[in-house]
Amino acid sequence: MIGLGTLVNCAAIIAGSLAGAILQRGFPDKWKETLLAGMGLCTFVIGLNMAQKSANIIYVVVSIALGILLGEWLDIDGHLNRFGKWVEGKLLRGKEAAPGKHSLGDAFVSASLLFCIGAMAIIGSITDGITGDHAILFAKASLDFIMSLVLASTLGIGVALSAVPVLLYQGSITLLALWMQSFMTDAVIAELSATGGIMIMAIGLNLIGVTKLRLANMIPGIVVIILITAI
Repeated sequence: MIGLGTLVNCAAIIAGSLAGAILQRGFPDKWKETLLAGMGLCTFVIGLNMAQKSANIIYVVVSIALGILLGEWLDIDGHLNRFGKWVEGKLLRGKEAAPGKHSLGDAFVSASLLFCIGAMAIIGSITDGITGDHAILFAKASLDFIMSLVLASTLGIGVALSAVPVLLYQGSITLLALWMQSFMTDAVIAELSATGGIMIMAIGLNLIGVTKLRLANMIPGIVVIILITAI
């Protein structure tokens, strides 16, 4: 079923948010830290497995390099952060949350940016639309369940609202990929998966705390690898 991966992802976010809100006072910080590290390791392994699918690794190297240069030039990461702050300002309307509490808007914006921006969301949605393979989005759902649990235990139930933009964002990418299905050959899919795998490995390293990469600036590499492989 096309789109099943996104539906499961949204359900995981809602379930994790509810669990986090319930456990808000009884979820030790060290548990959160260890869970995030564990999810980071799992994410790294998922990316590593995908990265090995390339039949032309030089295409992947060139695409990552050009993608990063383009992303840094466009400052995608910076624009997204500024957009997040702008949206938060509009939602809060100059109001601040009560002492010791986080606003609904803060929780919604923080979670939405976390769950929507990233290689797993894009690559997983494309794969879902082209091949009907939900594996990447199912893995993302597991990760987002833990992340939403941790976020909701800190920011509150507003994290659950982020399931809406995730549904719209990933669902749109899946439908677009379905429309482009005839253009996406096996060779393109293989190199796209390998390039996306490297980006997913970067997500894992960031979650573990090994790096602080500006992941959004790597996203143009996805477009570059499709063009290079197709040509």
